[in-house]
Formats: sequence, structure tokens, C-alpha cells
Amino acid sequence: MIDPAAPSRGDTPWIGDDPRFTELRASYRRFVFPVTAAFLLWFLTYVLCSAYARGFMATKVVGNINVALVFGLLQFVSTFGIALAYGRFAARRLDPLAGALREEAAARSGGEQELTGSQA
Repeated sequence: MIDPAAPSRGDTPWIGDDPRFTELRASYRRFVFPVTAAFLLWFLTYVLCSAYARGFMATKVVGNINVALVFGLLQFVSTFGIALAYGRFAARRLDPLAGALREEAAARSGGEQELTGSQA
């Protein structure tokens, strides 16, 4: 049950003011927003070409493989590429900052509870 009288920032009200947390959020946003916009533009291009550029999409590339099939397969490739890129980015830039904040939060709480993201 959620207590409406509880502080909105949970047990760690200091964390929102920590410059490392601000940097963590900014780094996350600098990666996610442009990549999301680029992927949505790429997906919209695929959908619009499928709807309005049927001749172009029906162009044979090799044998029975046409541009529409190549674009469709590239949607999967780009999705997995983004997931891999984000994983590497998070491991390199986000995880060290989050780890430092997690350790400090655990130290400030006296080590009574481990901060794993789920609290029961």
C-alpha cells in the first residue's frame, strides 16, 4: 500500500540533488532521445514507403528479394543494433554512476537493506 504522506523521492531524498544523479539522467537522455527519434524516423520511412511507394518497394534486389523485404529485415537488424549499442553505452557510462550512487545510498541507510531496485 502506498502511503500518500511518504516523501515523493522515497528513502533517499538527497539523490535527486546529487550531481552524479543529474549526470546519470543527462547521459541517459543524450543517448535515448536521439536514438529513439532516429529509429522512429526510420520506421516511419519504412511504413510510408510501403504505403505510398509501392513501385519502389517492389523493386527486385536479387532474385525474389525486393526492397520491401530488405527494409523489413533491416528493421530487425536496427532494433538489435540499438539494443547492443545501448548495452555497451550503459555498461560504459551509466552503470559506473549508478553503482556509485547505489553504494552511497546503501552506506547512508546503514547497510540495512540492499538497493536492488525492488523493495518488498
